[in-house]
Amino acid sequence: MDADEKAREVVRQGYSAIAQGTSCCCCGGTASPEGLARGVGYLAEALEGLPEGVNMGLSCGNPVALAALRAGQTVLDLGSGGGLDVFIAAKNVGPSGRAIGVDMTADMLQKSRGSIAAFTASSGLENVEFRLGEIEHLPVADESIDVVISNCVINLSPDKGQVWREIARVLKEGGKACISDIALKRPLPGAVQESVAAMVSCVAGAISVEETLGLARSVGLGDISVREKPYNLDVMVDCNDPLYREVREGLGAGCSLGDYVVSVDVSAFKATS
Repeated sequence: MDADEKAREVVRQGYSAIAQGTSCCCCGGTASPEGLARGVGYLAEALEGLPEGVNMGLSCGNPVALAALRAGQTVLDLGSGGGLDVFIAAKNVGPSGRAIGVDMTADMLQKSRGSIAAFTASSGLENVEFRLGEIEHLPVADESIDVVISNCVINLSPDKGQVWREIARVLKEGGKACISDIALKRPLPGAVQESVAAMVSCVAGAISVEETLGLARSVGLGDISVREKPYNLDVMVDCNDPLYREVREGLGAGCSLGDYVVSVDVSAFKATS
């Protein structure tokens, strides 16, 4: 197993544990899933009526709001997890649209697919699909997607350049990528960079905003905008989960996550010919 595949396996195992409920990325203190979702920009009405358990507190932004979706669009969520953004997107694009989630973790897919029936029963919509796959190798046809979204996932990939190439491949001409992610403000301490917990909890794989912009431009995307959000990642300070406890210890005395990382929204468009 090469280094990239080892990294993917670490993430896969970590998120399988989250899906199974034996670990979590937000727990205890103020870091409830609902509290975190509201903290990163989800309105209460967007969260209402969703199947139980789809909000797992794994967000660092609200890419659906950033996307300003329209009826009839086809939306693809990279690393869809429990399905939170897919189900919200499905309501926004309506019965003539489609919302597709891709995740490489079988346990997450079981969880998200298990919520489809409840979503259909409450919304009357049958426009949701979840596919097994890696975001570096999307099981999606060329130029078939109007909007690509992703929420705190690309930082987990060991080959972010390939992810952006895939985004450009699947987008239609004039299509839009709306990415919420974590970016570095300054280099992480060595102990955190090497930490398995930091990798699973979306910290160790983060890159700078400038590097992200370079990757988007390198695949031909343009009209790129970036917004750093006021959300303070130190809301995690009360989290008792072992993942975040290990990360905090690696930062050293007197340091916090907010000293090193920031939550950002990135949007970019695929040019028309």
